[in-house]
Amino acid sequence: MTISVDLEPWRGLSPAVADLIEPELEAATEEILATIAREVPEYARPLEGNFGRGIRTGVGEALRQFVALIRDPEAGRDLGREVYVGLGRGELRQGRTLDSLQAAYRIGARVAWRRIARAGRSAKLDSEVLSLLAEAIFAYIDELSADSVEGYAEAKSESEDLRRRRRRELALLVTREPAAEVADLRAAAQAAGWRIPRRVAALACPEVELTQLARRLPADALATQLDEIGCVLVPDPDGPGRMVELERAAAAARVGLGPTGEPAQVRESWELAKLALRGLEAGALEPVGLLRAEEHLADLLLFESSGLVGRIAARRLVPLSALTEKARRRMRETALAYVRHQGNSVAMAAALHVHPQTARYRVARLRELFGDQLDDPDARFELEIALRRPDAGAR
Repeated sequence: MTISVDLEPWRGLSPAVADLIEPELEAATEEILATIAREVPEYARPLEGNFGRGIRTGVGEALRQFVALIRDPEAGRDLGREVYVGLGRGELRQGRTLDSLQAAYRIGARVAWRRIARAGRSAKLDSEVLSLLAEAIFAYIDELSADSVEGYAEAKSESEDLRRRRRRELALLVTREPAAEVADLRAAAQAAGWRIPRRVAALACPEVELTQLARRLPADALATQLDEIGCVLVPDPDGPGRMVELERAAAAARVGLGPTGEPAQVRESWELAKLALRGLEAGALEPVGLLRAEEHLADLLLFESSGLVGRIAARRLVPLSALTEKARRRMRETALAYVRHQGNSVAMAAALHVHPQTARYRVARLRELFGDQLDDPDARFELEIALRRPDAGAR
């Protein structure tokens, strides 16, 4: 493959230019290092240890490689690329952005061009060669900079992958049965960069909604994927203002929140959060954004035991089966109000938004349909279970 001079300007330079530049390398290296230390605050320290060796190697190798490319453009840069990829990775490890390293590259290009241009003018190089030489220096520095950007991005991706793995490992540990040892839990939390709270609750959401939800949650929430759904450990959800934050974050999502407890109780919280999410997804519970499992335990019990509830409904709601759909719905509402208010027609009328006389008429009709079941405590209990089932009216 032929590479144009426009992409790699050093291809247009004579090898004799490399002979002219080479004597300047040592002095240029020292001047570049001194200027970097003076002008880049993050590098304004003695060039010692791994840090110093890395910067010194980067500058020296850059100049040597540039000269080598002028002599033999076909040699390529593969052997030296890892130096600059490594510098980019090192910036992430030091907790810095690439701003300082990019500034160092610009300084290197500026100082190198000043020294090389002086040598070129002394050697009577014509203006076209000097112009191409300048273009080659800055194009070359752009390549070094791109290598470091690549290294930084690779390191960041690896760091984020490791962080995700450690957070998932922590979530697995804290929700397992039997409970993990305290020492193991602390070690896993430290590795995941998460502080174990005194009080915590588990939150469950569809996996596809986890990323967007996590962005809106409090910063100290630990989000991961568990049991093929989204799992979030939320510290102190009952603290001042915390529930408002959670409700706002979950406003457009389907989210089940387990009860708050000590870290040792997270497994129970997680199981209830998952059950709440399953209920939401199945339509057994009204989707209200954040659903607190603790406030819907009876509904969750009915949902979890839907098979048994179905058998109860099949037996207890037979008297409604011969009615029209409209009448069946009306008598179901009446029967549920009856068992909830123990047959008090005034309380039933208020709940049903009808006149007390209408409520008494409906109770009379109810007795025609259900007979002695309304006087049997066990039958009334089963009847309420059947009536609270979301699809009871269709049976």
